Amino acid sequence: MTPHARHNLLALLMLTMPLAACAQQAEAPAPAASATPAVAQSAAPQLVTGLPDFTQLVEQVGPGVVNVEATVGSRRSAQASEEADIPEIFRRMLPPGFQMPGPGQQGPQRRGTSMGSGFIISADGYVLTNHHVVDGADEVKVTLPDRRELTAKVVGSDQQYDVALLKVEAKGLPTVRIGNSATLKPGQWVVAIGSPLGLDHSVTAGIVSAVGRSASAEQRYVPFIQTDVAINQGNSGGPLLNTRGEVVGINSQIFSVSGGYMGISFAIPIDLAMGAVDQLKATGRVSRGQLGVQVGAVTADVMKGFDLPDNRGALVNDVVSGSPAAKAGVGPGDVIRSVNGRAINDSSDLPPIIGAMAPGTKVTLSVLRDGRPRDISVTLSELDEGEGVARGTPAAPEAPAAPAGRNALGIQSQALDANSRKQLGVESGDGVLVSRVESAAAREAGLSPGMVILQVGRNKVNSPAALDRELAGAKPGDTVMLLVRSRGVTRFVAVTVEKG
Repeated sequence: MTPHARHNLLALLMLTMPLAACAQQAEAPAPAASATPAVAQSAAPQLVTGLPDFTQLVEQVGPGVVNVEATVGSRRSAQASEEADIPEIFRRMLPPGFQMPGPGQQGPQRRGTSMGSGFIISADGYVLTNHHVVDGADEVKVTLPDRRELTAKVVGSDQQYDVALLKVEAKGLPTVRIGNSATLKPGQWVVAIGSPLGLDHSVTAGIVSAVGRSASAEQRYVPFIQTDVAINQGNSGGPLLNTRGEVVGINSQIFSVSGGYMGISFAIPIDLAMGAVDQLKATGRVSRGQLGVQVGAVTADVMKGFDLPDNRGALVNDVVSGSPAAKAGVGPGDVIRSVNGRAINDSSDLPPIIGAMAPGTKVTLSVLRDGRPRDISVTLSELDEGEGVARGTPAAPEAPAAPAGRNALGIQSQALDANSRKQLGVESGDGVLVSRVESAAAREAGLSPGMVILQVGRNKVNSPAALDRELAGAKPGDTVMLLVRSRGVTRFVAVTVEKG
């Protein structure tokens, strides 16, 4: 049989097989009627209709989106080619002034460039982009969609918000429309326009995955918008748009192992960014309100240990001495539930709310203390950028050889001497030193020799005898909250008393 004949035969079989199957199905006896009649179900309502068409949006918004090129003429730029191979999210995690190791450090200075995106917010030439796009730049150029290349001045820049305000000398420029990021909800369509990998005015779309995300401790004052929009290197600083063509965010970060898009990207809410614009215009910097607390999550163990009704709020682990919170009487063990009536559902909600307020603002904190609600009035001071960061990591003093004190948690403790207090940063009259941990529960909770126990619940302890007294009433199955200090960090640890 010729190849042509075989092909025709195969085609004939493929066409006739479904017909034969249908014939067999038609000849098969009908199934017996069910004894129980089927229950009629109403059709579910249509929740999604059609597919979006972003053509008009891109035509209207596109002219207001620009390319940003920052030139750096320092030794830092001598490693530009090496650093280009590092994924963006890892480069942004490197400390300031980081240089790639290798011969390049000893070579001559070269000029390097940082490529990003931006958008025009006023017809007289103000442009928003990311801080990390222009950080350390000697020269910044903005390229408009009509190919005009303009030199830009960095009016002001803020590392914490990762926002930079540029100014070009031009008039009558096309602008974008600013939206309201507070109305965003997971599931909404959003669009990004930018220059990924140098491909200017690329358009990608997706949905909002989450709002109010805490992406990193370094940017704890930013409640990020998480999306699945394709964002790559070069999209940084470009607009995130809703379906009305309004800017609701500034694309800032990607989460990636390979350095490319993998479905998780983060944008700075435009409400936050625009709140910084006036300050950047006036002073070139952003000032934030400071409360002066270190907070942690309300876990299931914390709920049990403090007898809380639910897991909402921010648990106060430490209060900075002399801070507004300290002056107002906020203490470790308090759970902040709202600020001026605005709910705090998670500990990461608190820093953005406080940071967005101006120094000198008077706020009302609603807290739970010993299971009872109370309101505390606090006047915010200006944030010290070191606030909330662990104040040093001193080595723990060597534990004494002769332990004293025993209790239901199997913790043996020793009084602190003046030298130990100085090393650990513990004030006079506060705390006892953990010298030995005998119970498995306490060890699993993270307790170890060399730590300092400052409180049991909300009650301070300053001697082994005081610790034992506070733990005397603990029964098997009870969860006890211990405020401990270790390596410069103060936090609550939940320990459940072992049974038997």
